[in-house]
Amino acid sequence: QVQLVESGGGLVQAGGSLRLSCAASGRTFSNYNMGWFHQAPGKEREFIAGISRSGLTTSYADSVKGRFTISRDNAKNTVYLQMNNLKPEDTAVYYCAADPRITYVRRNPDVYDYWGQGTQVTVSS
Repeated sequence: QVQLVESGGGLVQAGGSLRLSCAASGRTFSNYNMGWFHQAPGKEREFIAGISRSGLTTSYADSVKGRFTISRDNAKNTVYLQMNNLKPEDTAVYYCAADPRITYVRRNPDVYDYWGQGTQVTVSS
């Protein structure tokens, strides 16, 4: 199995930027598609962005296209989420997750086997 630890969350004003990191340990990081999700209070966990094993394929929720960028460094066992032009509605706990199956980047959180503990992102207006 793989262990995931997120970092980089915090409080930022609307229009600002944050970069989240997710460090993986355990099994070979490059064997996993990776995803970022967020969950606001009282809401379900939602897909934000995903990236394939090689990093060549990415996928984004419509709400973040053009503002967020997912990337990974397999040599460092880390996946990143660069968040620009943040909006108050981006406020949530952000989680990274790993999907071990050999398939396309998926958006359903139920198919991801491994999760980090989450990092809070708060965007003030």
